Amino acid sequence: MKNEIRDNIRELVIKYYEEYHVDKKEYMEGDRIQYSGRIYDSDEMVNLVDAALEFWLTAGHYVEEFEMGLAEFLNIKHCTLVNSGSSANLCAFMALTSSKLGDRRINKGDEVITVAAAFPTTVTPIIQYGAIPVFLDVTIPDYNIDINRLEEARSKKTKAVFIAHTLGNPFNLQYIKDFCDKYNLWLIEDNCDALGTEYFYNGEWRKTGTIGDLSTYSFYPPHHITLGEGGAVCTNNTQLFRLVNSFRDWGRDCWCASGVDDTCKHRYTQQFGELPLGYDHKYVYSHFGYNLKPMDLQAAVGCAQLKKLPKFVAARKRNWKYLKENLKCVEDFLILPEPTPNSAPSWFGFLMTVKKNAGFTRSQLAQYLEGKNIQTRNLFSGNFIKHPCFDEMRKTRIGYRVVGDLSNTDIIMNQSLWIGVYPGMNQKKLEYMVKTIKEYVNTYKYQEA
Repeated sequence: MKNEIRDNIRELVIKYYEEYHVDKKEYMEGDRIQYSGRIYDSDEMVNLVDAALEFWLTAGHYVEEFEMGLAEFLNIKHCTLVNSGSSANLCAFMALTSSKLGDRRINKGDEVITVAAAFPTTVTPIIQYGAIPVFLDVTIPDYNIDINRLEEARSKKTKAVFIAHTLGNPFNLQYIKDFCDKYNLWLIEDNCDALGTEYFYNGEWRKTGTIGDLSTYSFYPPHHITLGEGGAVCTNNTQLFRLVNSFRDWGRDCWCASGVDDTCKHRYTQQFGELPLGYDHKYVYSHFGYNLKPMDLQAAVGCAQLKKLPKFVAARKRNWKYLKENLKCVEDFLILPEPTPNSAPSWFGFLMTVKKNAGFTRSQLAQYLEGKNIQTRNLFSGNFIKHPCFDEMRKTRIGYRVVGDLSNTDIIMNQSLWIGVYPGMNQKKLEYMVKTIKEYVNTYKYQEA
């Protein structure tokens, strides 16, 4: 009877999806074009309802299935699901502060190389912990870290490099990983915008997120796949995997899975700190951690999304290629993006920089596109150190270091914007975006003539 009722519910969910969630409206020129959004069908809704019927709620078998599935997709050993991409960055960074890493741990006052042209949560954990971010400029048109300044940026206090693959375009992984290996530095790949990107590393194609010591992911709705909210940390290093789990799970020393006891078979036989001998290992805390665990409801959606990921990646590549090929005619006015050599990006967006002599500004172009119902975005924080959260730090120049003048970062802050390439784009939407950009640029081309 129970299975029969569940089967009936699943059938009703499918019927509900087909009746109320399938967008039957054909796109008409001028309809709103989002830069990104959820792509789903009845599979996600059935999984979500199935998890609700089980009512386990916290991390359960769907979380385990998702972690195994993402690890398999990436070809990496370990995956830890968390409640957001920001939490993923926090857990990944905090894992490197653990005393269990000995001399390689990041201490307060140690330095971490990063960029200011970043999403805040790549930098925030460094500052919140009390380490020192060292900001480098980026290069255009790949919009990734300027590797020529790495040696200058390194000091005796440098312990790690923590940077993102910008809008799916990977930074020079070969050079940066070699640099990290040379000086025994940790490398965290913020892979939140690059799930599915590949890079030719040491003679073989590898997915980004598998080359650094740790990698992070976000599953917020605009990303390559969505769990509604959610993120992940991946690694091939078992010690780092357990440290990530510790910081995610209240800082506990025990590494048993949720709902499981005494995996190590020494639950009541060990000595920790000044606790009594044999204190229950389940309640021993080796770190000041958090509760950043996901819900099984989220993971249930993610399990369905993972099956669609290869098609999503292919669509993003195809849409980006169309925009690049059909906007070449406006390169006198706009700098178009270029993929990093030896890479096959799984693009998050199509980034353009308005040239200084274009005759119009980024804001004017953005307002025109928004007025034509084409959603645009700036490249996240532009120059993060110019935001209000840095006001006090800027006054004292204490708490961070800048190498160079960040001139390209300022160009991005003032002149760059991007539009979407997500799988929800169809040919008519792509054509309309190209047509609209050309129309706007051509008004200035004819004025110039």
